[in-house]
Amino acid sequence: MKVAIVHDWLYVLGGAERVLSEILKCYPEADVFALFDILDESARNEIGLKKVQTSFLQNMPLIKSHHRLYLPLMPLAIEQFDLTSYDLVISSSYAVAHGVITGPDQIHIAYIHSPMRYAWDLQHSYLRQSGKSRGLSSLVARWILHHMRIWDVRTAHGPDAIASNSQFVARRIRKCYGRKATVIHPPVSLTQSPPLRQRGEHFLAASRLVPYKNIDLIVRAFAQMPDLKLIVAGSGPEAARLKRMAGPNVTFAGWLSNEDLRSLMASARAFVFASEEDFGIIPVEALSEGTPVIAYGRGGVLETVRAVDPDRTGLFFAEQTEDSLIDGVRRFIASESRFSRMACRKQAETFSAEVFRKKFVTFVESHMPGNRAALGLPRPDLEDTVQLCTGTD
Repeated sequence: MKVAIVHDWLYVLGGAERVLSEILKCYPEADVFALFDILDESARNEIGLKKVQTSFLQNMPLIKSHHRLYLPLMPLAIEQFDLTSYDLVISSSYAVAHGVITGPDQIHIAYIHSPMRYAWDLQHSYLRQSGKSRGLSSLVARWILHHMRIWDVRTAHGPDAIASNSQFVARRIRKCYGRKATVIHPPVSLTQSPPLRQRGEHFLAASRLVPYKNIDLIVRAFAQMPDLKLIVAGSGPEAARLKRMAGPNVTFAGWLSNEDLRSLMASARAFVFASEEDFGIIPVEALSEGTPVIAYGRGGVLETVRAVDPDRTGLFFAEQTEDSLIDGVRRFIASESRFSRMACRKQAETFSAEVFRKKFVTFVESHMPGNRAALGLPRPDLEDTVQLCTGTD
């Protein structure tokens, strides 16, 4: 059986790339395709990439620094990959990878991290943040995104089956595409032994310092709680602005190695998370270090953090406002003794890489024609995805 794995693009080592790494462990002989590949050698080694076949976008000017300028060409580029010699095609998609062209005798399994957020429910936020909320540039951007949505819906009916990284994304897939999706949570890297590090006095926030991560909300809230210490880990274009608004109780650690970040997680009183994410890997990494999570109560974090007893692993605040976050931190402090380090670790273990690989391979095999014929089952149609791993839409 020849296997092709199609990923949108390769320019940074993020959550989608860690999923790609685990899929490659399931199918190590697979050929990998991507619109462009500008990863450095250390990131390629960490993922386990060998040769990657790229599209005509690989050699375009500014592809390394301004690849989103080529968004209108990406549907055309992804359709140019010739996959006719492959029996199984797996797409890892948060933009256009699920739009590859396959034939009726090929099996196409799509793992969708999310439909294109900037073309769907986050379009207006994207236009505001990019300075395209009005004027001629706004009109052009809206026209492009309109046609991207049309292409996106059409191509979403190509995969034989769809998996999503959370129930939250599965609901978005149902609304955008009219398709059912099986939830297979993405893999989270766990430390080898249970957490034993002594608890410190600081709270921790960590992410790329970009607007949609809402680190500014956390910094402003802690500026109003001068009795509490906050450490912010990460780098990005928002760093200078965040430092200007921070109080003396806020420390910026910058970019950290995974080992140093895990050390800060393990010694933190709690990990603070203020963005709405499709899944949110980093809160689970904090849980794996025995650290409870204070999170904005929307998105994938509702599936990873337990806010009720027994085995409580965190709590939620209701609004992305300073007052709501401050209330959440104070509620945490008032009940801090009720959070178990081992309960946090146990919760994180349900999202391990081993669990992901087992569920993913089982899901793929359930849709292979030979396996289904042996069971006396018909090949699934395009509107019916087997609810194998979680039984949820």
